[in-house]
Amino acid sequence: MAITNANILASATTVYTSTGNTVISTLHLCNQSAAAVTVSVNLVPSGGTAAANNKIYANLSIAILDTYIIETERFILGNGDFISCIANTANSVIATTTFTGI
Repeated sequence: MAITNANILASATTVYTSTGNTVISTLHLCNQSAAAVTVSVNLVPSGGTAAANNKIYANLSIAILDTYIIETERFILGNGDFISCIANTANSVIATTTFTGI
């Protein structure tokens, strides 16, 4: 298993891009700020862009210094598919993705 970390910006931010086929085990969204932050998450097919039709979480509110963990469903990504996030406040939330190549 491997991990990646990325600061989420106030614009669409790619937090993970699949190289080959991968399984996403978890996605941790850690709010490191002194205010609640909202985050949206998209699973985007290779060559696509983050849009309403590939959004899996919309305006998820994460409390002050709290972490939201997405782990109940495993996501299988093909080569070039990616996870994109956007927050209402830049650099307040860290996205940590755990994944395994298949």
